[in-house]
Amino acid sequence: MTQVYNFSAGPAVLPKEVLRQAADEMLDWHGSGMSVMEMSHRGPEFISIAKQAEADFRELLGVPDNYKVLFLQGGGLGQNAIIPMNMVGRKPQPATIDFVHTGSWSGKSIKEAKRYANVNVAASGEASRFTTVPPQETWQLSADAAYLHLCTNETIDGVEIGYVPTVQGDTPLVVDMSSHILSRQVDVSKYGVIFAGAQKNIGPAGLTITIVREDLLDHALPICPGVFNWRAVAEAESMLNTPPTYGIYIAGLVFAHLKKQGGVAEMERRNIEKARLLYAALDADDFYQNRVAPEYRSRMNVPFYLRDESLNEQFLAGAKARGLLQLKGHKSVGGMRASIYNAMPIEGVQALVDYLNEFAGR
Repeated sequence: MTQVYNFSAGPAVLPKEVLRQAADEMLDWHGSGMSVMEMSHRGPEFISIAKQAEADFRELLGVPDNYKVLFLQGGGLGQNAIIPMNMVGRKPQPATIDFVHTGSWSGKSIKEAKRYANVNVAASGEASRFTTVPPQETWQLSADAAYLHLCTNETIDGVEIGYVPTVQGDTPLVVDMSSHILSRQVDVSKYGVIFAGAQKNIGPAGLTITIVREDLLDHALPICPGVFNWRAVAEAESMLNTPPTYGIYIAGLVFAHLKKQGGVAEMERRNIEKARLLYAALDADDFYQNRVAPEYRSRMNVPFYLRDESLNEQFLAGAKARGLLQLKGHKSVGGMRASIYNAMPIEGVQALVDYLNEFAGR
């Protein structure tokens, strides 16, 4: 079998060790006689799985005790509604939400938030076609916003913010870390809310993890569905309804695997090495082009374009023949995209670099 490297942006590659363990445990989890997919979410077997997954996740990110970790459904798009419905009640109505528009995903968040509050786009990278982030000193923040929302890694546009932005007064910072959570060290205490869809660095699609500071749990609007009310979910320990049990199980295996690999610090070291290798190949001549300002280039999602885009299909066919899969760029921006999440080994990035050089040489 040809060695395959999957560069999909999500659902994305998972560690082979995790997939093997899941396969071994598929029919019988730890002598229970049940697959995890068959377990009651209120039974002792699954409760032990969920508790261990949360404990390992907290350890990996250093989540402080005054934050709740919620296992939710609905994905990133769902969170674009769940978050305002839980947050804008902090302020007299109609409340205002500040946004920094850094690309496609923050654009979706802005569109949804307008259903629940006034939206102030404090800064936008649209004029640069989302190749950079406006300097913080130019952000026009509101004096009394319910919160400031950022997507700190734009999966489609390949823009990553590696610093903690400054907020006004007690305004909570809410960040979408879906496509780079667990890839770099973060100080969770600097944020009010962190959320991430699982299907990039954590596990299969269907699970969303939300980290919420406890003082932000009690501001839900009356229209917020009970199943998405953070206070209710926290009090039920994410078992208010049937959670995505198999997704939580796989996430737990991934967390345990990351701990064995050296944790988030080691993942960050590896990700820096992989990103440097790939960007160096793209920058070697003008055959390929990455348009993002170097200081905002994502370590996880690397969009690039061929100088002669009539060669796109030939490039993709040659890549597939070499076991380099899912390199086609998002339909909204075109070109190519290599997503090099935690589970992508450096050997995969090197194989892509070798092909980039070979194709350009031909």
